[in-house]
Amino acid sequence: MIYTVTFNPAIDYVVNVDNFKAGIVNRVSSEEKFAGGKGINVSRVLNNMGVKSKALGFVGGFTGKFIIDSLEKQGIETEFIEINGDTRINVKLKSKGETEINGAGPIIEKEDLNKLFKIVEGLNSEDYLVLAGNVQKSVPSDIYAKLQKKCSSNNVKVIVDTTGNALVATLENKPFLIKPNNHELGEIFNKELTDQDEIIEYARKLIVMGAQNVIISMAEKGALLICERGVYHATPAKGTVKNSVGAGDSVIAGFLAKYSGSKDLIEAFRWGATCGSATAFSKDLCTKEDVEYYLAQVSVNKID
Repeated sequence: MIYTVTFNPAIDYVVNVDNFKAGIVNRVSSEEKFAGGKGINVSRVLNNMGVKSKALGFVGGFTGKFIIDSLEKQGIETEFIEINGDTRINVKLKSKGETEINGAGPIIEKEDLNKLFKIVEGLNSEDYLVLAGNVQKSVPSDIYAKLQKKCSSNNVKVIVDTTGNALVATLENKPFLIKPNNHELGEIFNKELTDQDEIIEYARKLIVMGAQNVIISMAEKGALLICERGVYHATPAKGTVKNSVGAGDSVIAGFLAKYSGSKDLIEAFRWGATCGSATAFSKDLCTKEDVEYYLAQVSVNKID
């Protein structure tokens, strides 16, 4: 089973306003509400691909109920821990430009964390655990590393998608896969990385530091996979970018959708890269039909 963890989920409230002007009353032309958060996005894309997962994390209040109801209505299994306080709301205002106002999220107490630890300790070597996104300030910054240790003796394959020191802290526990983009990779080493050879050089450092596999997403330049078999480049699909939200999460979901069944690392990478592009070319997260349409455009080549 694939388990995804979202510490700080949100209702993404997307509003479209024609010719928005600050300081006056504006009327919404259309609106949508989605269950949001990086781990949740992974579960949603997996579900679109016909692959089961269980969404874990923390929710609270009437907004938390919306998260659970929305996911279960889509057919996604959940096991969220209910906490005090309301799950946050992120407002995404779309007009001539795009403005976001993101909530901070509720406080997570020690007893709440212990409930998540207990769930994770029950996973086994057939399971995948996706730890994605940033966490609240009420949670230890190395919480992902702590979660890894709770299931490391059971050989759970852990996938980490976060940034900075929180990502680096997980490397000693040898995560199965990490997925920074080229900018996040540069931030780890305090260096701006744009040249592909430099990106590969620094991604290899993450392998030395403990990661088993590293995927570096590079937007219109495609993606790189660095693993024990070598370095591979996935060509980008061609399309018009409509959406930047969830593209990285879709890379992980596409990878796991394929790898969990086939155990073919390179083909899983191709599916992951395709899912990332398909979401970028969609107004929402990609569907299976989207991925199948773009898959033929994406090829994976080994770099000597």
